[in-house]
Amino acid sequence: MALIVLAADKGAPGVTTASTALAAVWPRPVLLAECDPAGGDIAYRLPASDGGVLNPGKGLLTLAAGARRGLEPAQIHQHTQKIVGGLDVLAGLTHGEQAAGLTWLWGPLGRALAAIPEADVIADCGRLGGHPQLGDLLAEAETVLLLTRATLDHVAHLRERLTVTKAHGVVVIADPRNYRSSIEDVRRIVGPSVAFVHGLAHDPKGAELLRGQWGGRLDRSLLIRTARDLAGRLVSRP
Repeated sequence: MALIVLAADKGAPGVTTASTALAAVWPRPVLLAECDPAGGDIAYRLPASDGGVLNPGKGLLTLAAGARRGLEPAQIHQHTQKIVGGLDVLAGLTHGEQAAGLTWLWGPLGRALAAIPEADVIADCGRLGGHPQLGDLLAEAETVLLLTRATLDHVAHLRERLTVTKAHGVVVIADPRNYRSSIEDVRRIVGPSVAFVHGLAHDPKGAELLRGQWGGRLDRSLLIRTARDLAGRLVSRP
Protein backbone atom coordinates (compact mmCIF):
# COMPACT_ATOMS: atom_id res chain seq x y z
CA MET A 1 0.00 0.00 0.00
CA ALA A 2 1.38 3.50 0.73
CA LEU A 3 4.48 4.75 2.56
CA ILE A 4 3.91 8.15 4.17
CA VAL A 5 6.99 9.88 5.63
CA LEU A 6 6.89 12.57 8.30
CA ALA A 7 10.03 14.60 8.95
CA ALA A 8 11.23 18.07 9.84
CA ASP A 9 14.18 20.36 9.60
CA LYS A 10 15.91 22.00 12.57
CA GLY A 11 13.93 21.61 15.77
CA ALA A 12 11.87 18.54 14.70
CA PRO A 13 8.61 19.99 16.04
CA GLY A 14 6.79 16.95 17.37
CA VAL A 15 7.46 14.51 14.53
CA THR A 16 7.03 11.46 16.77
CA THR A 17 3.86 12.83 18.37
CA ALA A 18 2.42 13.75 14.97
CA SER A 19 3.29 10.35 13.49
CA THR A 20 1.75 8.49 16.42
CA ALA A 21 -1.42 10.58 16.41
CA LEU A 22 -1.83 10.16 12.67
CA ALA A 23 -1.31 6.40 12.86
CA ALA A 24 -3.75 6.14 15.78
CA VAL A 25 -6.62 7.52 13.68
CA TRP A 26 -5.60 6.21 10.26
CA PRO A 27 -8.73 4.85 8.55
CA ARG A 28 -6.96 1.84 7.01
CA PRO A 29 -4.64 -0.83 8.42
CA VAL A 30 -1.38 0.90 9.28
CA LEU A 31 2.11 0.32 10.67
CA LEU A 32 3.96 3.05 12.55
CA ALA A 33 7.66 2.76 11.72
CA GLU A 34 10.30 4.72 13.63
CA CYS A 35 12.96 5.46 11.01
CA ASP A 36 14.93 8.25 12.66
CA PRO A 37 18.69 7.56 12.29
CA ALA A 38 19.33 9.71 15.37
CA GLY A 39 17.47 7.15 17.49
CA GLY A 40 13.90 6.91 18.64
CA ASP A 41 11.88 6.84 21.82
CA ILE A 42 8.65 5.05 20.92
CA ALA A 43 9.75 2.06 23.00
CA TYR A 44 10.11 4.32 26.04
CA ARG A 45 7.15 6.59 25.33
CA LEU A 46 4.30 4.23 24.42
CA PRO A 47 2.94 1.33 26.49
CA ALA A 48 2.65 -2.18 25.12
CA SER A 49 -0.79 -3.64 24.42
CA ASP A 50 -0.73 -5.53 27.74
CA GLY A 51 0.01 -2.35 29.66
CA GLY A 52 3.67 -3.21 30.12
CA VAL A 53 6.67 -1.78 28.32
CA LEU A 54 7.83 -2.36 24.78
CA ASN A 55 11.08 -4.18 24.13
CA PRO A 56 13.54 -1.48 22.95
CA GLY A 57 15.81 -4.19 21.54
CA LYS A 58 13.19 -5.45 19.09
CA GLY A 59 12.55 -3.40 15.98
CA LEU A 60 14.66 -1.72 13.35
CA LEU A 61 17.93 -3.01 14.78
CA THR A 62 16.86 -6.66 14.84
CA LEU A 63 15.34 -6.25 11.38
CA ALA A 64 18.64 -4.89 10.05
CA ALA A 65 20.59 -7.76 11.60
CA GLY A 66 18.68 -10.26 9.49
CA ALA A 67 18.44 -8.18 6.32
CA ARG A 68 22.00 -7.90 5.04
CA ARG A 69 21.29 -10.50 2.37
CA GLY A 70 18.05 -8.81 1.33
CA LEU A 71 14.98 -7.31 2.89
CA GLU A 72 11.48 -8.46 1.97
CA PRO A 73 8.21 -6.87 3.14
CA ALA A 74 7.19 -10.12 4.86
CA GLN A 75 10.18 -9.86 7.21
CA ILE A 76 9.07 -6.58 8.75
CA HIS A 77 6.16 -7.86 10.85
CA GLN A 78 8.49 -10.34 12.55
CA HIS A 79 10.07 -7.33 14.25
CA THR A 80 6.99 -5.25 15.13
CA GLN A 81 5.20 -4.91 18.46
CA LYS A 82 1.69 -3.85 19.45
CA ILE A 83 1.02 -0.86 21.66
CA VAL A 84 -2.07 -0.08 23.71
CA GLY A 85 -4.98 0.38 21.32
CA GLY A 86 -3.68 -2.34 18.98
CA LEU A 87 -1.43 -0.23 16.76
CA ASP A 88 1.53 -2.10 15.24
CA VAL A 89 4.88 -0.32 15.64
CA LEU A 90 8.39 -0.92 14.38
CA ALA A 91 10.58 0.55 17.11
CA GLY A 92 13.61 2.49 15.95
CA LEU A 93 17.26 2.55 16.89
CA THR A 94 17.96 3.14 20.56
CA HIS A 95 20.73 5.69 19.90
CA GLY A 96 22.21 7.50 16.95
CA GLU A 97 25.58 5.74 17.01
CA GLN A 98 23.89 2.58 15.72
CA ALA A 99 23.13 4.34 12.42
CA ALA A 100 26.83 4.52 11.54
CA GLY A 101 26.86 0.85 10.59
CA LEU A 102 23.53 0.95 8.83
CA THR A 103 24.12 3.39 5.98
CA TRP A 104 23.10 0.62 3.55
CA LEU A 105 19.73 0.06 5.24
CA TRP A 106 17.57 3.04 4.33
CA GLY A 107 16.95 2.35 0.64
CA PRO A 108 16.05 -1.35 1.09
CA LEU A 109 13.96 -0.43 4.14
CA GLY A 110 12.03 2.18 2.17
CA ARG A 111 11.34 -0.29 -0.65
CA ALA A 112 10.18 -2.96 1.79
CA LEU A 113 7.92 -0.58 3.73
CA ALA A 114 6.39 0.75 0.51
CA ALA A 115 5.66 -2.80 -0.65
CA ILE A 116 3.85 -4.08 2.45
CA PRO A 117 0.63 -5.34 0.85
CA GLU A 118 -1.77 -5.33 3.78
CA ALA A 119 -1.12 -1.95 5.40
CA ASP A 120 -0.07 1.63 4.86
CA VAL A 121 3.10 2.70 6.67
CA ILE A 122 3.60 5.98 8.51
CA ALA A 123 7.34 6.53 8.96
CA ASP A 124 8.72 8.91 11.57
CA CYS A 125 12.03 10.10 10.12
CA GLY A 126 12.80 12.82 12.68
CA ARG A 127 15.11 15.61 11.61
CA LEU A 128 16.55 15.65 8.10
CA GLY A 129 20.04 16.78 7.23
CA GLY A 130 22.37 14.82 9.46
CA HIS A 131 21.99 11.50 7.63
CA PRO A 132 21.93 11.99 3.84
CA GLN A 133 21.36 8.25 3.30
CA LEU A 134 17.84 8.77 4.62
CA GLY A 135 17.09 10.31 1.23
CA ASP A 136 17.08 6.78 -0.16
CA LEU A 137 14.08 5.98 2.05
CA LEU A 138 12.29 9.22 1.21
CA ALA A 139 12.65 8.40 -2.49
CA GLU A 140 10.43 5.34 -1.98
CA ALA A 141 7.60 7.23 -0.26
CA GLU A 142 4.29 7.98 -1.90
CA THR A 143 3.94 11.07 0.31
CA VAL A 144 6.60 13.08 2.15
CA LEU A 145 5.32 15.55 4.74
CA LEU A 146 7.54 18.19 6.33
CA LEU A 147 6.44 19.53 9.70
CA THR A 148 6.93 23.10 10.83
CA ARG A 149 5.76 25.58 13.39
CA ALA A 150 4.38 28.90 12.17
CA THR A 151 7.34 30.93 13.42
CA LEU A 152 9.82 32.91 11.37
CA ASP A 153 12.82 30.71 12.15
CA HIS A 154 10.99 27.42 11.55
CA VAL A 155 9.45 28.58 8.28
CA ALA A 156 12.83 29.92 7.11
CA HIS A 157 14.39 26.51 7.72
CA LEU A 158 11.43 24.88 6.00
CA ARG A 159 11.90 26.98 2.86
CA GLU A 160 15.56 26.02 2.70
CA ARG A 161 14.72 22.35 3.24
CA LEU A 162 12.16 22.42 0.43
CA THR A 163 14.90 23.41 -2.00
CA VAL A 164 16.82 20.18 -1.34
CA THR A 165 14.14 17.70 -0.29
CA LYS A 166 11.32 16.40 -2.46
CA ALA A 167 8.25 16.98 -0.31
CA HIS A 168 4.60 16.67 -1.29
CA GLY A 169 3.10 18.59 1.60
CA VAL A 170 3.63 20.62 4.74
CA VAL A 171 1.97 20.10 8.11
CA VAL A 172 1.86 23.16 10.35
CA ILE A 173 1.96 22.44 14.10
CA ALA A 174 -0.36 25.33 14.87
CA ASP A 175 -1.50 27.07 18.03
CA PRO A 176 -5.26 26.46 18.39
CA ARG A 177 -5.77 30.16 19.15
CA ASN A 178 -4.78 31.15 15.60
CA TYR A 179 -4.98 27.77 13.92
CA ARG A 180 -6.36 28.67 10.50
CA SER A 181 -4.43 31.91 10.10
CA SER A 182 -1.14 30.13 10.93
CA ILE A 183 -1.78 27.53 8.25
CA GLU A 184 -2.68 30.22 5.71
CA ASP A 185 0.46 32.19 6.54
CA VAL A 186 2.67 29.17 5.88
CA ARG A 187 0.71 28.27 2.75
CA ARG A 188 1.30 31.76 1.39
CA ILE A 189 5.03 31.65 2.17
CA VAL A 190 5.80 28.24 0.67
CA GLY A 191 3.61 28.93 -2.36
CA PRO A 192 3.56 26.31 -5.11
CA SER A 193 6.64 24.44 -3.86
CA VAL A 194 4.38 21.75 -2.34
CA ALA A 195 1.01 20.33 -3.36
CA PHE A 196 -0.75 21.08 -0.06
CA VAL A 197 -0.42 22.63 3.39
CA HIS A 198 -2.51 21.24 6.26
CA GLY A 199 -2.46 21.63 10.03
CA LEU A 200 -2.18 19.72 13.27
CA ALA A 201 -2.98 21.30 16.61
CA HIS A 202 -0.20 22.05 19.07
CA ASP A 203 -1.82 20.30 22.02
CA PRO A 204 0.55 19.36 24.88
CA LYS A 205 -2.26 17.85 26.96
CA GLY A 206 -3.36 15.66 24.07
CA ALA A 207 0.25 14.63 23.45
CA GLU A 208 0.56 13.58 27.09
CA LEU A 209 -2.60 11.48 26.83
CA LEU A 210 -1.15 9.86 23.72
CA ARG A 211 1.70 8.54 25.86
CA GLY A 212 -0.57 6.02 27.49
CA GLN A 213 -3.99 7.22 28.60
CA TRP A 214 -5.83 6.23 25.43
CA GLY A 215 -9.59 6.53 25.58
CA GLY A 216 -12.43 9.04 25.48
CA ARG A 217 -10.44 12.01 26.76
CA LEU A 218 -7.77 11.47 24.12
CA ASP A 219 -10.36 11.01 21.39
CA ARG A 220 -11.84 14.43 22.22
CA SER A 221 -8.47 16.20 22.27
CA LEU A 222 -7.58 18.83 19.69
CA LEU A 223 -4.57 16.74 18.69
CA ILE A 224 -6.65 13.73 17.74
CA ARG A 225 -9.46 15.76 16.17
CA THR A 226 -7.04 17.57 13.87
CA ALA A 227 -5.08 14.35 13.22
CA ARG A 228 -8.31 12.68 12.09
CA ASP A 229 -8.97 15.56 9.68
CA LEU A 230 -5.39 15.35 8.36
CA ALA A 231 -5.64 11.57 7.91
CA GLY A 232 -8.89 11.94 5.97
CA ARG A 233 -7.37 14.53 3.67
CA LEU A 234 -4.30 12.42 3.00
CA VAL A 235 -6.25 9.23 2.29
CA SER A 236 -8.63 11.02 -0.06
CA ARG A 237 -5.87 12.62 -2.12
CA PRO A 238 -5.80 11.31 -5.71
